[in-house]
Amino acid sequence: MFIEQLELKNYRNYESIEVDFENKVNVILGENAQGKTNIMESIYVLAMAKSHRTSNDKDLIRWDEEYAKIKGRIQKYNGPLPLELVLSKKGKKAKCNHLEQQKLSQYVGNMNVVMFAPEDLHLVKGSPQVRRRFVDMEIGQVSPVYLHDISLYQKILQQRNHYLKLLQTRKQTDQTMLEVLTEQFIEVAVKIVKKRFEFVQLLESWAKPIHSGISRNLETLEILYKPSLDVSDDQEWSKMVEVYERKFEGIREREIDRGVTLAGPHRDDLQFIVNGRDVQTFGSQGQQRTTALSVKLAEIELIHSEIKEYPILLLDDVLSELDDYRQSHLLNTIQGKVQTFVTTTNVDGIDHQTLNEAAQFEVEAGTMKRLK
Repeated sequence: MFIEQLELKNYRNYESIEVDFENKVNVILGENAQGKTNIMESIYVLAMAKSHRTSNDKDLIRWDEEYAKIKGRIQKYNGPLPLELVLSKKGKKAKCNHLEQQKLSQYVGNMNVVMFAPEDLHLVKGSPQVRRRFVDMEIGQVSPVYLHDISLYQKILQQRNHYLKLLQTRKQTDQTMLEVLTEQFIEVAVKIVKKRFEFVQLLESWAKPIHSGISRNLETLEILYKPSLDVSDDQEWSKMVEVYERKFEGIREREIDRGVTLAGPHRDDLQFIVNGRDVQTFGSQGQQRTTALSVKLAEIELIHSEIKEYPILLLDDVLSELDDYRQSHLLNTIQGKVQTFVTTTNVDGIDHQTLNEAAQFEVEAGTMKRLK
């Protein structure tokens, strides 16, 4: 799949632009703070209905305007697909093929993207929250049911935390409601954990050979899902539910004392192991970068294996963060296969056929023009 045309209205520093892209590599050049990353973000938001940079949609609306609009014409194997997203202070409206979508979970997944930005290098060394978000966003792209489950989980978690607070402050003493919420919580938590186990195994199967290739066969990568409860991927549903029930029974008083849910998918993590050692703690910066790059390239293949189309790749200011060897490996992998957007201040020093043949655009103060 590829994005053929992008239109922005009142988006970040763009008042109004319309631009056509090539189904190959598109390089977006410009000085810092001119709006290169805003173009990348808008493509990401069109796909995911949320930004990777902010959780507040108001940040995406141009100063003093009421709304922002992103429109894109996507080409897929079965033909063109127009997508539209309008962000306003009242919320979001999403259209797919000119039809308004009642739920965002029905909209997400029509267009698939993989974003690789400097902050993604923190995937390995950053907080567990960064890794959970990565897992949730990627599964959500290929499984609308998962998006629904995550949304439901967040609601129940909120309600459960609220009720624990009431019990903590003695505004409530009846624990019946807590039992009901715990039952609902476990039901959806087990669904999420099972799906995450499955995803991480798939991701590892793609990332392992890629990592081996980048490291010239010197390193072996393992990716492990680390749940906050003693459950494993081969456990049956009923057994997993039992583990959760026992756990929550055992920590009930502690949760009431603290006024917060102390276990569940919102406390889980991912672990990256290279040659038997935890990369986050013991890996060099080079190993951490190779791991992050391997995972991102694996994502491309994983999405392709699930939906039979390659996603769109967004490389936001990331080439300058990689050494020549990793740059070449990345560019060789995507060559002629994946529509790719690259932002950079200049392409000097990157002599690669993929970039030499790329379409080039220049961004300056909220305007965009094609150079070649």
